[in-house]
Amino acid sequence: MKAEDAELLKDFTSEQVTQLNKIIDKHKGKPGGLIPVLEEAQVCLEYLPISVQKKIAKELNLPLSRVYGVVTFYSFFTMTPRGKHTVRVCLGTACYVRGGKAIAETLQKDLGINEGETTPDRMFTLETIRCLGACGLGPVVVVDEDVHGRMKPSKVKEILAQYK
Repeated sequence: MKAEDAELLKDFTSEQVTQLNKIIDKHKGKPGGLIPVLEEAQVCLEYLPISVQKKIAKELNLPLSRVYGVVTFYSFFTMTPRGKHTVRVCLGTACYVRGGKAIAETLQKDLGINEGETTPDRMFTLETIRCLGACGLGPVVVVDEDVHGRMKPSKVKEILAQYK
């Protein structure tokens, strides 16, 4: 393991850091290698904090601003740890007028987090979205890939319990 990897060991295991080094080495010097490195690194590490971005920039001989720009541009990448389950509540017009806001507030209260945050146990990440295209089922909550339609605040705890 490289000496400069000590900073990464605070947040990741030595196995994860070794895997990150392998990912970088696999794409080093190849045109267009940045996005594949970031994709594979996020799969391995689950998120891309600044310390990881600095390492990738250094190893690929790129400015940190370029790496950071790509990470912040694409919604697939995240700089903060995410939960095992992603809970998305629709706040598009149809869902909103049918009680989507109340469901979002109930989720925030029950999970103890705000939109865009992850629970301390890293079980859930809460997101709001503008439209899922399931307006006839509104209000809608999606947990991972599971769609829960015609939601009511009283059903939130029951839905979350399925994913614990």
